[in-house]
Amino acid sequence: MSMQHFERRRDRFDLFNNMESAAVNICFPLELPDYRPWCKEHGLAPFHVFLCAALRATLKIDNFRYRMHEGEVFMVDRLTPSFTVINEHNDLNFAMFEWSDDVRTFVARGIAAREEASNMTELNLRYRALSPREAKHQVFVTCIPWLAFTSIQHPTATLASPDIPSLAWGKFRAGAPGELVLPFSVQAHHGFVDGLHIHQLAQQIAAELNAIMSTSPQ
Repeated sequence: MSMQHFERRRDRFDLFNNMESAAVNICFPLELPDYRPWCKEHGLAPFHVFLCAALRATLKIDNFRYRMHEGEVFMVDRLTPSFTVINEHNDLNFAMFEWSDDVRTFVARGIAAREEASNMTELNLRYRALSPREAKHQVFVTCIPWLAFTSIQHPTATLASPDIPSLAWGKFRAGAPGELVLPFSVQAHHGFVDGLHIHQLAQQIAAELNAIMSTSPQ
């Protein structure tokens, strides 16, 4: 993948990357088609269908594919899906699984990963074993379904390098007829991502859900 789009904004990257924190974090109500009846009809878990749509969307927008490693900027062309879960002691863990372009396979793998991680007492060893380079093929994902939050602060390994995007969403509520609304947060490196790209991501997630619902998974 050509890096020419990034080179056009390298001076903006340098500006933000030299700040103590380069993160941009926006929380907003995300308006979506109500895809839950479709999920019920096809026996698919709504969280995992939404996760599939959100990650597909990030791969469609180049600005969410930039990463940093050992001082160099590069683009990822694939993702390793991961998300937070809680175990029987209500402690956080990380589920991780292999990508699939097929939504039913994606959902099945996500559910299996959730069950595996939620049954662990210790932090997921497979997740901890990721090398710094391998970890770049993620988008950090958390769901807080109990709260209609209005702001959130994501942790970053170092303030100056929030290059792996973080997505969070919360409690669903009814919107206009045929729509739903949920609190949604996007955090990313401002050298890569501006407010416009976050708006584009929101639009693309809705488009991905519509595309998923236009098919009948086997």
